[in-house]
This record gives sequence, C-alpha cells and structure tokens, in this order.
Amino acid sequence: MTTAEPAAAGPGTAEPAAAGPTTADPATATAVAARRGTPVGRLTVLYDADCPLCVHLRHWLLRQPQLVPLDLVPAGSERARQLFPELDHASTLREITVIGDRGQVYRATAAWIVCLWALAEHRPRAHWLATPAGQPFARAAVLAAAKWREALRGPGGEAGPGDGPCADGHCEVPGPPG
Repeated sequence: MTTAEPAAAGPGTAEPAAAGPTTADPATATAVAARRGTPVGRLTVLYDADCPLCVHLRHWLLRQPQLVPLDLVPAGSERARQLFPELDHASTLREITVIGDRGQVYRATAAWIVCLWALAEHRPRAHWLATPAGQPFARAAVLAAAKWREALRGPGGEAGPGDGPCADGHCEVPGPPG
C-alpha cells in the first residue's frame, strides 16, 4: 500500500503499492500516475464508530452525490481487519484513513481531501485544498476536528466501545466543546 497526498489532479495520482508504505510527493505521484494510469474507482473510508463527529460525517458523506463510490467501514472492526490485514488498525482509530481500490492509503488531511474529491459537489474544493494555497486550510480543518474529537472523549483519552456518547447507539453531534 502507498501513503499519498492527493495532488491537484486528484487521488488517481497516488502511486500503487511497490515495496511498502511510502509518502508520495504530489508532483512525483502525478507523473507516475500518468505513466501507469492508476485511476481511483472506489474508496473505503475507515471511521471511528464510537466518535459522534465521525458518525455524523459518515452520514453526511453517504447523503452526498458521489463521483467515486465510498464504502464506509468502522475503523478497527473485524470487517476492516479482513479487508486490510496489513494496516495498523490502532492508528486508523486515531485518524481518518481512506484506502483506494488500487492500494493507495490516505491519512489525516489527505484522507479528508480525497473524501471531498469523491463527491460531485465538492470536487472543485478538493482540487483547491490539495494546492499549496489550499493546504493550510485543509490542515486547519483537520486539526479543528481532531481537537473537537479530543474534547468529546474528555479526560482520560480513549473511550472504549460502548463507552462515551454513542453508548446508547445514537450518535449525535453535540455543540462546540467548552
């Protein structure tokens, strides 16, 4: 699998797996993709099913018209482990992870951008967020979401399955922390 940052040309620019995880430079990845023709036909989004914000965003993603189909699978679940046995599943619970059907792995900011890229109404914004001008905004959004998520977990850090705000099976996005 390859770890990649989506370039302005979109997530089809990630280099397919070679000898293990790498971080592809967007310009290099674009050139490699042009030679190899690696389109992204489907994306699997691993999300934290015990995080109200993550569950809300999952539902939002599913309601959006998709140019690239999104499969949303709880991170760390048996299904995720079966689909992607080589992933570090503990890390997928700490940050959003998206896997392309050709083995591309997108994490954190790149994962959010590739999710937007897959959506009909948000692809132009994703292209902009992948540029040097847009990347600071994408990083700020991801950091804000991470801080909100951390605040939802409260003191003591990690909430286990069945603990925390989704324990009753209803995950609603609360108001801003603080």
